[in-house]
Amino acid sequence: MLPTLAGYRRSWLAADLAAGVTLVAIAVPEQMATAHLAGMPAVTGLWAFAAGTLAFALLGRHPQLSVGADSTIAPVFAAGAALVAVQGSHRYGEVVACLAIANGAALLGAGLLRLGWLADFFPLPVVTGVLAGIGAEILVHQLPTVLGLPGGGTTTLGRLRTTIDQLGGVNWWCAGIAAGVLAVVVVAEKLDRRAPGALVGVVGATALVAAARLGRHGVAVVGPVRAALPRVALPSASWHDLGTLAPTCATVAFLCVVQTSATVRSTDHNGARAAGRQAFDRDLVAVGAGNLLSGLIGSFAVDASPPRTAVTVSAGGRSQASGLFALVAVACVLSFATGLVADLPEAALGAILVFVSTRLFRARQFREILRFSRAEFALAVLTLAVVVVAGTEEGVVVAALLALAQRVRGSAAPRDAVLGREPGTDHWIPADVGRATEQVPGVVVYLAYAPLWYGNASRVLERAENAVRSAASPCRALVIDADAMSDIDYTGARALGELVEDMRAAGVAVGLARASHLVHHDLEHSGLLSRLGPEHLFASVDEAVRALSGGIPPEGQATLHAKDAHGDAPPFAPPVPLPDR
Repeated sequence: MLPTLAGYRRSWLAADLAAGVTLVAIAVPEQMATAHLAGMPAVTGLWAFAAGTLAFALLGRHPQLSVGADSTIAPVFAAGAALVAVQGSHRYGEVVACLAIANGAALLGAGLLRLGWLADFFPLPVVTGVLAGIGAEILVHQLPTVLGLPGGGTTTLGRLRTTIDQLGGVNWWCAGIAAGVLAVVVVAEKLDRRAPGALVGVVGATALVAAARLGRHGVAVVGPVRAALPRVALPSASWHDLGTLAPTCATVAFLCVVQTSATVRSTDHNGARAAGRQAFDRDLVAVGAGNLLSGLIGSFAVDASPPRTAVTVSAGGRSQASGLFALVAVACVLSFATGLVADLPEAALGAILVFVSTRLFRARQFREILRFSRAEFALAVLTLAVVVVAGTEEGVVVAALLALAQRVRGSAAPRDAVLGREPGTDHWIPADVGRATEQVPGVVVYLAYAPLWYGNASRVLERAENAVRSAASPCRALVIDADAMSDIDYTGARALGELVEDMRAAGVAVGLARASHLVHHDLEHSGLLSRLGPEHLFASVDEAVRALSGGIPPEGQATLHAKDAHGDAPPFAPPVPLPDR
């Protein structure tokens, strides 16, 4: 019994069959369009779908995940293959197949070594920017096809400039066909994403080209395709070729891991959520096997598809049986019906890819990122720009480094605050949260929202020392709230020790409140605990303040209301100013 069919119920059969019919109606034109994007014969897109679907049904865990040719990775491996072979040549097909096998090996290794967590290492703004950049690449690449232009150029910007220069020679038959197919796809998507708008548009465009003989008017068509199943063979490539293709393979594998993870997480079903990370690693193995099989039959790299998976779920599919039904239908097309696509206009396939490109640019997500953080929005936009200008591989590398730098910067310059006590309670909170707070004369309570490590130790402790110096009244005690301090490294412990000695020399006692057992461990092993004194570790901020302040009663305290936090309050009475996000 296949893992995805375990516990299968006979009552699911009708729903799976209906989902399979819906899936094949959407997948056939989409897979041929993706093959066109990859610079491969249209029929290889159907081979890719068959290979991905079969391998995942045999080895995967997710009951509804659809695997096959994917427009996200197609332009990436096509650009890489073009570095070592001329598109359309026999060698180009061999190189693309080798890339599929190499990608499959990488995904198999990632799954077997349980490296699926790498998908979580790239922040969502980076992924959003990469996908938007790929969408821009697809759009620019398809403009000559949908406009009936010869095109040209080697980069995205170069292709765009060439297309603009050629606008005087637009073939209006091609443009009309593309506009019609795009309109059908958009309307069908608005009505019901399960509606086979792409299939309807492609069938209508093919019938129009055949009836009106538009080939004589310069409308490019797919041409005759031999009805036959693929043969299994190992593609050939030199070691030099493989070295040249290594960065492309790494980029494609990264995109496959990220997109598979996103597809699994976006699908609400009990199986994947219950099985967790182990199930995702198993799914990576299955997607990797699909790539291996696709390369062996002369096709190209495959990936999990969020749209097709969503369609399968919304159509009522309960298991991989729906994918297997679609696989049988595609096998019939490959065996008997390839002649039907001879008059399929390339402009129709281009229109489908234009629609796909708009789906990759997630404007709503960009707006949400902007509302949340200008810095992360800038990261997403910069990633998009690098992908468009320099390429996907460069964009992924640059974005990953920038994301890491941003995270390190945030940890090296963490947010912090000087706390005040809510009147009548033992709660110590930042003074700008909208509630009144009171300060104990002679005591400063400082909180840093970060672990204390070599990258921020000097800055954090300098801020604490400045808080003492800027206090409204002479300071006799400094309480460091360690609640947000997950750990202290050796450099941080040394710096904290120096602060303790400096404060003691100035007559200021230092205490740590709410330190976790991990911080306690770090203090003990660094020798700082004995220098600080175990009696200077406190379970709560209020306990530390009362112990170090000599038990000053509430009536001896000065009250700071939230409305004063940005008014005439002395420095460091409100929270320490935070760095701009």
